[in-house]
Amino acid sequence: MRKIFAAVIFLSSVFPGKAQTHPAIERFLRLPHMRGASVSIMIRDIRGDSVIYACDAEREVIPASVMKTVTTAAVLEILGENFRYETAIMHDGQIRDSVLHGNIYIRGSGDPTTGSAATGTDRNRTFREWTTAVRNAGIRKITGAVIADESIFDTEGISMKWLREDLGSYYGQGCYGLNVYDNRYSLFLDAGEAGSRPVIARCEPDMPEILFHNYLTAGNADRDSAYITGLPYSAERYLYGMIPANRSGYRMDGDIPDPALFLAKHFAELLKGERIEVAGDATCHRLLMREGKWEKRDQTVIATTYSPPLKEIVRITNHTSNNLYADALLKTAGLKYRPGEIISSFGKGIGILHEFWSGKGLDTSSLWMYDGSGLSPSDRATAAFLCALLSYMATQSSAPEAFTESLPRAGMDGTVANMLKGSALQGRTRLKSGSMSRVRACAGYVTDGAALYAVAILVNNFSCTQSRMKADVEQLLLSLFGQILNNVK
Repeated sequence: MRKIFAAVIFLSSVFPGKAQTHPAIERFLRLPHMRGASVSIMIRDIRGDSVIYACDAEREVIPASVMKTVTTAAVLEILGENFRYETAIMHDGQIRDSVLHGNIYIRGSGDPTTGSAATGTDRNRTFREWTTAVRNAGIRKITGAVIADESIFDTEGISMKWLREDLGSYYGQGCYGLNVYDNRYSLFLDAGEAGSRPVIARCEPDMPEILFHNYLTAGNADRDSAYITGLPYSAERYLYGMIPANRSGYRMDGDIPDPALFLAKHFAELLKGERIEVAGDATCHRLLMREGKWEKRDQTVIATTYSPPLKEIVRITNHTSNNLYADALLKTAGLKYRPGEIISSFGKGIGILHEFWSGKGLDTSSLWMYDGSGLSPSDRATAAFLCALLSYMATQSSAPEAFTESLPRAGMDGTVANMLKGSALQGRTRLKSGSMSRVRACAGYVTDGAALYAVAILVNNFSCTQSRMKADVEQLLLSLFGQILNNVK
């Protein structure tokens, strides 16, 4: 009990004369499953430039996917809301009598939206544009190969701080200089009686290079406890856990181990389907460099395709909590890293973001980033930092609407569609949520007419279910804003 009240009293020394203790916070901290938990809470009146409520607001805790607000806010400022990724289709050599004496290249810029289902558009439109461009260039035969050039980023597709259980999963896919189909495949399984081993029926898109080690079991349950695990570039994936018995076409999603190589092979097959002969085997920059065969030659652009504008990519990132998009944005910002120390693409992006937020007057000493998505359990942030960031984006940003509208509306859409649903805060609140094992977090805005409030609630190490903690955080928000806004109950 002494620790609980020490945490509440701590705010008076951090924010003397500003923040208030609220009984709802004390009740929240006294919940049985909060014993041993760590919290960081702040509500800030942005227009009035004052802290209303706070509790241990300077404590560094795991933010989970709330870290995406740090990444998306910065890239909107650094790159501009109308920035678009470019992917170029190029060739070297000469075209004579409909024969390209050389190679076709796919030069990537880190675009995470190529063939992405998250954009809501035709996933294969871009590929049709590429094949049409090759045909319109008068090419009917290629003596060389299709080569994916993903060299804009390094080969470190995943953060070294991610957990093993996340590697190979649909949400823990790596981020590379070329990405395709969200770097994700779907595996469909047929399950028989409980206790039997499900059978792999098919994979979409087809991944013939992958060897699936199937250790799944069919069980008497409505939901699965199954997962796919494996390393980047590895041709082996392991299936563990249980899926519901007596199910046909049960779907599990995993990551594409080598998206650039997959894309090169996929495009080569599409060209062949258009009766454009490709003599060589598709390959990529990583493999050619490893084999000492990469050659930098003069290349001619025959097509350039573009991503949606950055404001749309940011909206998708925050609405759907898209890890691939967030990490691509971080690495793209890292392209502005000044030459010097040789560090990873992740490291460059993190360095640029720290530099940016420090330059805007935010104290980044409490910000610990190991990715742009928040998937790493080593990430740390504070409620105070997040509220300072939210205040900056509301009052000084060059793209305030793009950022604000990227945060889903509680009770209405995105990952918070079922949060605060039916309450008086529905429609008034935009939040980015985050969760992982024993972590629940949210940060965003609450509006009341001309008034605007920044809110950040980060909870770690609770001993209840996620659904219970979600309900507790909802009640805390309603109680805290009950004395700030009208008609909140």
